[in-house]
Amino acid sequence: MPELPDIEDYLRALRARVLGVRLERARITGFSLLKTYDPPVSVIEGEVVTGLRRLGKRIVLEFADIESEPETVFAVLHLMIAGRLRWREPGAKVPGKVGLAAFDFGDAGTLVLTEAGTKKRASLSLVRGEEALREHDRGGIEPLDADPEAFRAALTRENRTLKRGLTDPRIFSGIGNAFSDEILHRARLSPVKRTGQLTDEELARLHAATVEVLTEWVDRLAAETGEGFPEKVTAFRPDFAVHGKFGEPCPVCGTQVQRIRYADNETNYCPRCQTGGKLLADRSLSRLLKDDWPRTVDELEGQ
Repeated sequence: MPELPDIEDYLRALRARVLGVRLERARITGFSLLKTYDPPVSVIEGEVVTGLRRLGKRIVLEFADIESEPETVFAVLHLMIAGRLRWREPGAKVPGKVGLAAFDFGDAGTLVLTEAGTKKRASLSLVRGEEALREHDRGGIEPLDADPEAFRAALTRENRTLKRGLTDPRIFSGIGNAFSDEILHRARLSPVKRTGQLTDEELARLHAATVEVLTEWVDRLAAETGEGFPEKVTAFRPDFAVHGKFGEPCPVCGTQVQRIRYADNETNYCPRCQTGGKLLADRSLSRLLKDDWPRTVDELEGQ
């Protein structure tokens, strides 16, 4: 979290504000944020942002016109769970407890990076060239670009649970805990069903659900944000069908939404729509799933 639709919303807002604009200063205040030292952050100060892209759940700023650098320098920002971006007035201060960095774009404004909580997982890495940038790519295919055959090939390469298959960044790029729940509910499939057990019809249903859910939320967030900047980026949205809705009625059938709690994570599902009425008990899953369930924040976020 943030996932593909959230990152796309950030990128859309950032392109309108910083593409072609000079980064005058980068103020790094979070001691754990910066993960690289060469090239230094100072190399992008005074340089123009020449491109922006998404790499999984990462935001990448491109600086292609640095005279002292033979290759494009990329600033790779991973928000992890609690990292958020704020667009503020020029020269805005970095908030005390939650602030990690501020990027000053002159009169255009200041991009502030915050992270709530005591565990600081957000990261910023600077790399030279496309080859070095690829080291931050876990290799998953883009779910919105994949045709049914590519989707099938990626998902069934290994026999995984559907929850793990959708959230594994080596398989799909940009899907995490929240949207995997929404996709599986739309597809009417159990999160613990194995990819090797899927019928052709179920695979087609899952592919369609993945494209539908992600596209709907990319469009919805764009409409909600408009010309503003995303301020309410959250994994718990009122209009989600099941994610974060434990105990509430399923919007399709009215059955109470259930949950699977495993280590640090919670998965939500509708028993009637997805598991044939079966409740999936937490304690049995720890033995059933063993290593085939996203157990930690790092696994879900593609670290």
